[in-house]
Amino acid sequence: MDRAAVFDVDGTLVDTNHLHVTSWWEAFRQAGHDVVMHDIHRAVGLPGHDLIAHLLGDGRDTSQDDTINAAHKTLYATYSDRLPALPQAGRLLRTLAGQGWSVILATSASGVELDALRRAIDADDAITATASAEDVGEGKPAPEPVQRALELAGVSADRAVFVGDTVWDMEAATRAGVLSVALRCGGIPQRDLEDAGAAAVYQDPADLLQQLEDSPVALLKTRLDGARPGTRAPS
Repeated sequence: MDRAAVFDVDGTLVDTNHLHVTSWWEAFRQAGHDVVMHDIHRAVGLPGHDLIAHLLGDGRDTSQDDTINAAHKTLYATYSDRLPALPQAGRLLRTLAGQGWSVILATSASGVELDALRRAIDADDAITATASAEDVGEGKPAPEPVQRALELAGVSADRAVFVGDTVWDMEAATRAGVLSVALRCGGIPQRDLEDAGAAAVYQDPADLLQQLEDSPVALLKTRLDGARPGTRAPS
């Protein structure tokens, strides 16, 4: 395979963003911080310590950071056995794999959290590799997670597409020189995703799958190998 479809996971393939918001809100509350859920939602997608810095600022008591981060992980873990995949997420990955794409996950999750996400997607047969938090030194919006995914796929940036749900995803893909496609199922407004670099925006994995033939993904495939855009997913 000489092309890669790189996917964010939280909020893109699995419906977890609001679970993260609730868990972060409680973690901040336990540490004595009153942080508005709307602000937390807009920060979801950043690595844990970066999210804390983004929301509490440079003047915070940084000695609390590890405690807040650990509390979030503990609270979020209570949902791990019932994480819901977004509509048609696994089918989208299998369709792309069947069209010759190397499907790579690029996520800030790792360990048992990543295992729970992959169980929810239930499409390990379609996933070539995963670039997790343990594989990079800096998370999104830095380009490193996307660049690591490209290394795992063995392709250059111009032979890949990235699918995510946050402005941090779009910024990371843009900085890595990768075509980016956004999904609104993470709760971020379309305009914000477009301003951050999204070439196209869809509602969720099911919407992208339904419109796959006319999407930037199919156009890139056509440009790379001269083939007709991918066939529709089987009914």
